[in-house]
This record gives sequence, C-alpha cells and structure tokens, in this order.
Amino acid sequence: MTDTIYSTDAYARTMDAVVVATDRDDGRVLLDRTVFYPGGGGQPNDVGALWIGDDRLAVVRVTADSNGVWHWIDSAVPGTGTSLRGELDWDRRYDLMRTHTAMHAMCGVIWRRYQVPVTGGNMVAGEGRLDFELPNWNPDDKPDVEAELNSELAARLDVEVSFMPRAEADKDPSLIRTKVSLLPPSLETVRVIDIVGLDRQADGGTHVDSTGEVGTITLATVKSKGRGFRRFRFTLDG
Repeated sequence: MTDTIYSTDAYARTMDAVVVATDRDDGRVLLDRTVFYPGGGGQPNDVGALWIGDDRLAVVRVTADSNGVWHWIDSAVPGTGTSLRGELDWDRRYDLMRTHTAMHAMCGVIWRRYQVPVTGGNMVAGEGRLDFELPNWNPDDKPDVEAELNSELAARLDVEVSFMPRAEADKDPSLIRTKVSLLPPSLETVRVIDIVGLDRQADGGTHVDSTGEVGTITLATVKSKGRGFRRFRFTLDG
C-alpha cells in the first residue's frame, strides 16, 4: 500500500518516493508514498510532475485501488525500484483545498438551518456544487445563507483531521452527511474532518487548516433539480 502523505499533511507539496509497480501498457506507476490525492468525494485528483534527476514526467491522472495510488505519466514509464521526486501543481491543489473546506462549511450551515442531507456534490478549483433534498426552499433565504456561510468562514474556525476505527464510526450516524453512506464496506479506518463547531463528517479529501484561509464566497445560484432537490453553486471570491 502507498503511504498517503496527503491524508495527514495536506500542505506537503513534494515527496521522495520509489516506484514499486508499473503498468507500462497503461502508462502508470505505483509509488511507495505520495502527496498526490487520487480524487474522490467530489474532489478531483491532483496533477503535477515526477522528477528523475533533471527529467520531468508530467502526472496527468491519479487514482487509487487496493494496491495503492497510481500515477499516470505522459512519458516512458520508469522501472520498478526507481527513486524519484514528486511535486504537486500547488496553486491548483490549494484552491481545491479551500473549495473543499467551503463545501463542508456550507453543509454545516444548511444542516443547522434545515437538517437536510447532501445528495450530491462536485468541485473544480475555486467553484463548488452541492445538492440538497430541500423541498421547502424559500428563494428569499439565499442572501441569508450566503451571509451566514461567510460569517463562519470569517470566524477562522479550526479544521481538524482525526481517524477512528470503522466499528466506532458506524455507531455515529452524524458522520455521514450524505443521504446514502459512501464509505466502502472494506474501509477499516475512517478519516474525519471537523470544522470545529460547525461541521464534522467522514471525508478523505484535502482541506485547509482554518476557514479563514477560504476567504469569502459568492452563492451564485440555487436551482431546482426536481422533486424538491436544490442545487447550490458557489465561487470563491479570490
């Protein structure tokens, strides 16, 4: 298995690693450790580069499976045992971290106001989308939701990462803010993201250390998706 540095240190931008397996036909390598997030929970995978000496291999895709984290590269695949250095496209990653934390903060605000679960979500750097089962939505609430969310972001709430055994997590349904649990049955340890005092939920993605790093957001649209579902789209203001 790959040592997933991003799980405990979202601010790590580089790593030294060793190639432990390859798939030459598919143009990918499995590394013993990585800072590259493989995507999931609506957050896209990281991109960047692997360096072997002065040779740069662009990382164009990253995924994870039961073997670990695979990195697709745009050039010849190095052999097993090759030592290399990895480097993230940090500006993109940091904007995704800020966006992801804003999404969790919005989950907290919507839950506090309406007690409804998330039914879907997605993001790109600087823009987020969340769907809620919210049949009684009043369009006049939109500016109030935006103001409340920005107030929580400005409060510089701490964002904490912890881990708990699956059996313990299964006893706390509040950790699942989606309508259907997305935790795979094989998962033995659950990672928890806690925006202290606002939102606490199981999550595998990368986040900033404080809501103050997000800045402010603009709640661009809230649209009906039929049968009482609402789609919220927001953008980071800077």
